[in-house]
Amino acid sequence: MSEPTAAGGVLDGLLADLRAESAVLDGLVAGLPAEDWARATPAEGWTVAHQIAHLAWSDDLAALAARDPEAFGAWLGGNFTEPPAAGADPVEEGAREGAAAEPSALLARWRAGRQEVLDALGAAPADVRVPWFGPPMKPASMATARLMETWAHGQDVADALGATREPTDRLRHIAHLGLRTLGFAFALRGLPVPERPVRLELTAPDGGAWSIGPAGAEDVVSGPALDFCLLVTQRRHRDDLALTAAGPVATAWLPIAQAFAGVPGQGRRPGG
Repeated sequence: MSEPTAAGGVLDGLLADLRAESAVLDGLVAGLPAEDWARATPAEGWTVAHQIAHLAWSDDLAALAARDPEAFGAWLGGNFTEPPAAGADPVEEGAREGAAAEPSALLARWRAGRQEVLDALGAAPADVRVPWFGPPMKPASMATARLMETWAHGQDVADALGATREPTDRLRHIAHLGLRTLGFAFALRGLPVPERPVRLELTAPDGGAWSIGPAGAEDVVSGPALDFCLLVTQRRHRDDLALTAAGPVATAWLPIAQAFAGVPGQGRRPGG
């Protein structure tokens, strides 16, 4: 048997963290009565059921992309047109259709789908690029993106239920992704992609320090890692977070930071 590669070891760790993050959210919804699945979340028009349905829908597509890139490309070309078809929004439709199922069936679907993602990414060659809604990603980056999505939609569910989740070191993956998507956030809005690098100086959940990005960068974002992750997933408004930006690029980036693929979201209102 061959020894695991360094890339394989990184992917194994990411998949373990994705599994753990999914389990936290599963613990929030597994015992909910049916009426609580219908609770409104901070995402306009989306209930708890919509949030889980969206994760199930996107997990199904992530597994398809990893296992059959051509089939995923055909699905993408048939469902996301440019310009968009009038009234068509596959994301909203996927959430709406999934949320109409009985909670037990929806939960079972999400559990099966997220295991499919773990299996598909674990079996994919480490250097292959998996197609997605944004740029194609290697399996490790796809696992990071799935972890980010699970955490972000889990925040919506936690907010709806009045629950508080304990932040963990898994946030470091989301922080890395948030920094890597800096250029994407500018390009998505038709803005020039900055050439100056940005560094993150974040306080970890255990009180330690995380420094992410070039050591010599003059543009720096600092503050709690949790706050930065809430910002780049657009789960809290910039004004409600203890983040500071030094330098013109960091200052311009924070209001538009976005770690997820797709059109820019409206984010949360201050105090929301």
